Amino acid sequence: MQPLSGLDSSFLYLETDSQPMHVGGVNVYEGSLSFTDFKAFLQERLPLAPRLMQRLVQVPLSVDHPYWVDDPEFDLDFHLHHAALPDPGDWHALRKLASRLFGQKLDRNRPLWEFVFVEGLDGIPQVPKGSVAVISKIHHAAIDGASGAAILGLLFDVTKKPRKLPPMPERKVAPLPGDLTLIRRSAMNYLKRPFKLPGLLWETARSTWQAGRLSRVQQTALPRAIFNAPPSILNQPVSSKRLWNSALLSLERVKALREVVPGTTLNDVVLTICTGALRQYLLEKEALPEKPLVAMVPVSTRSKDEQQDMGNQVSAMLVQLPTLESDPVKQLQLVHESTLSGKSYQNAIGARQLLDYAEFIPFALGAQATRLYTRMNVSKYHRPFFNVVITNVPGPQVPLYMNGHKMLAHMGMAPVFDGMGLIMPVFSYHGMMSISPTAAAQVMPDVDHFTKLILNAANQLETAVNSTENKPRKSQ
Repeated sequence: MQPLSGLDSSFLYLETDSQPMHVGGVNVYEGSLSFTDFKAFLQERLPLAPRLMQRLVQVPLSVDHPYWVDDPEFDLDFHLHHAALPDPGDWHALRKLASRLFGQKLDRNRPLWEFVFVEGLDGIPQVPKGSVAVISKIHHAAIDGASGAAILGLLFDVTKKPRKLPPMPERKVAPLPGDLTLIRRSAMNYLKRPFKLPGLLWETARSTWQAGRLSRVQQTALPRAIFNAPPSILNQPVSSKRLWNSALLSLERVKALREVVPGTTLNDVVLTICTGALRQYLLEKEALPEKPLVAMVPVSTRSKDEQQDMGNQVSAMLVQLPTLESDPVKQLQLVHESTLSGKSYQNAIGARQLLDYAEFIPFALGAQATRLYTRMNVSKYHRPFFNVVITNVPGPQVPLYMNGHKMLAHMGMAPVFDGMGLIMPVFSYHGMMSISPTAAAQVMPDVDHFTKLILNAANQLETAVNSTENKPRKSQ
């Protein structure tokens, strides 16, 4: 038995019928892989990712966070589904199917994931006919972006020939724990928690002083806390219908754009591309706020020893997006300055301690508060926590294979919630970068158009960078 952390539990609090809280994506594989072979391959590899064979059990009266336990009734058939695209098997049909599936909740009575095997990809440019896709969904309480990328490495191979696995021990699973066992375990956890509080309060006081000192030294108006974002059409209550799409960019070309501003990171370039797309979209809607948008950028807090751990180990960095600036190169400069400031505050506050406070929220209270927040549409009556989430996960830069079939692309998705109707997962894999907007349908009904604006913003930034680099230098 492993207790769910406070942060992992928060994704259960947030989940309602209108806001399912899973992450996932769409993977495309080259060549005609059969569903039978896919299932057999997955069956063999599942022991490498034991979280996929575990389910959550609730403590009576929800007085404590749920626990992960091995599922004695685990059946792969409940988690694998088989579908085929209608003719002509094009990208439109695939993203329509993915959008529909991403809006459906997972069953909490089973391990919290499912894969949909999709055949008939016959009309997608640069994808060989007969190729297949896998649409994946895994609850955010189980993994974050970094641990999801780790699962890719466990389940797939770096050579076309599948690696041989050592003999797996026979899986012996105990029955689900009874109520008395859960209550006893929870009581022990509660006895330990008060001893953590004094140290946590001391760290909070120390980091608050450090953050205030930074504020006085930097004298900047950059966002340091939630509720500082301007109201926008992106920040509304959400319905259950989701829309999803993905823009694919050359990773080499995106990396080259860093050179125009010294010290710029790849993440800065990604945020600038997203800034350009958001600015153009809101201008077209005549809805660009008079203040810059604020993005929440998740930051992994995993140590080297925790890379294979499941669950969520992330903090948040707030970044001001220069959506009032029209010049792409100036946007990149301003984003770079904003991320430097955001990192300073994030380090001063302390990533770990922000997560530790979640341990003290009773599970029943957190769940009830979230349902009340959603039912009363509270998000309409306060400034947004932030305007958009942009999460960038670096993936492997070598090709991955599943049962001898090369993975051509991985495009991510992530959840939205009341008051935050758009999220933009970014994933890099084998020389390509995908930026995959996922939106509540009533917040952004034209996600396909917005995806084109992402490509346009990348091209405009590249043109502006090349123009800047080719300008003749003034003589001294």
